[in-house]
Amino acid sequence: MIVFPGGGYRSLAAHEGAPFAEWLASQGIAAFVLKYRLTTADYKVPTIFLDGARSIRTVRSHASEWGLDAQRIGVIGSSAGGHLAAMCVTQFDAGKVDAVDTIERASSRPDLAVLCYGFILFDVPNAEREERFLGPGATPEQKRFLSPRLNVRSDTPPCFIWQTNEDDKVVADNALAFASALRAAKVPFDLHIYRDGKHGIGLGGKDPTDPAKLHPWTRDAAFWLKEQRFLK
Repeated sequence: MIVFPGGGYRSLAAHEGAPFAEWLASQGIAAFVLKYRLTTADYKVPTIFLDGARSIRTVRSHASEWGLDAQRIGVIGSSAGGHLAAMCVTQFDAGKVDAVDTIERASSRPDLAVLCYGFILFDVPNAEREERFLGPGATPEQKRFLSPRLNVRSDTPPCFIWQTNEDDKVVADNALAFASALRAAKVPFDLHIYRDGKHGIGLGGKDPTDPAKLHPWTRDAAFWLKEQRFLK
């Protein structure tokens, strides 16, 4: 699994990075944390998306060398990282077989995704956000590119989506909208809306290896990952 921390594309939230990887490792899943580029360094989200796609290609192209299964590579993202994960499951390709760079020959399609209070509703107009994500004068095509629910396809991989009703930063409508788009495309998904938990709750506990102290989403996600044969 490749972990995409949140942070509004302005920063990388530490509690949504290494602790997530430690939790996954405690479940028996090899994990990587992606340090993607940020808007604070004048990068825009289409460029940041390339980091997400590249991370999937990198892990897949090195799977044999690292003792991994190239057909079981997933992504997990929180908030803005959830948006990045949602883009990765809707904007992917099979790789370029004749690329000089061997990494670019690998597919960028994740085999599944876990979206943790992921931002989805980019297609709802917001001038400040649009300029920060895309720069001034963005075209309708560019805005659509960043709108995951408009880009779900029949070969989008299975997704585990969770959100809390208490979250007032990325409201539950985001999770519901993406689940609805997946359902329309007949893509398998699990959707969990929990009552409690503010935005950025992460694992919900300080010890990622102690299940009793973590938010219930971790248990539900672990069960789902076992169903997807990512866990024994």
